[in-house]
Amino acid sequence: MTGSWRLAAAMAFAAACLSSGATMAREKVTVDAPAPDFELTLIGGEKIALADLKGQVVLLNFWATWCVPCRTELPTLDAYYSLQKKNGLRVFAVTTQDSAPLSQLKKLFAAMHMPSAKRIKGPYGPLTGVPTNVIIDRSGTVRYAKAGALDLDALNRLLVPLLREPVPAS
Repeated sequence: MTGSWRLAAAMAFAAACLSSGATMAREKVTVDAPAPDFELTLIGGEKIALADLKGQVVLLNFWATWCVPCRTELPTLDAYYSLQKKNGLRVFAVTTQDSAPLSQLKKLFAAMHMPSAKRIKGPYGPLTGVPTNVIIDRSGTVRYAKAGALDLDALNRLLVPLLREPVPAS
């Protein structure tokens, strides 16, 4: 009887996981589709939603402290953000849950110009790897979503055409 009970419990648990996964998978990040809504919680506690960024080009960079390509990419993204923010670019560095504690990252965050987020609510995971970058155009469409670091050439190729697009009428 104990074995049957365990099997039934395991099957019920698996069914619950599968059904909740199907619910979460209904809305996901898909290139050339509307970006799913999100809410970022920045390091300072400020909350920013996708709706707050309408008319801007958004780059969400998911990274981890243990990731060497991430640590190489961050300064490039930060410098690019500093140059292009006047053209409507918003870049957010989103730390993953397996990064170092935020208290250990304060020095890094203080040196960066782009906002850093400690949390994102929305269907932007699970990640297939870090760094992962998601680019959303001015009208809220996902234009790029891929794991792998971006260099300056890739940033120019992906972002300059989007930054040249006019801001959509409200």
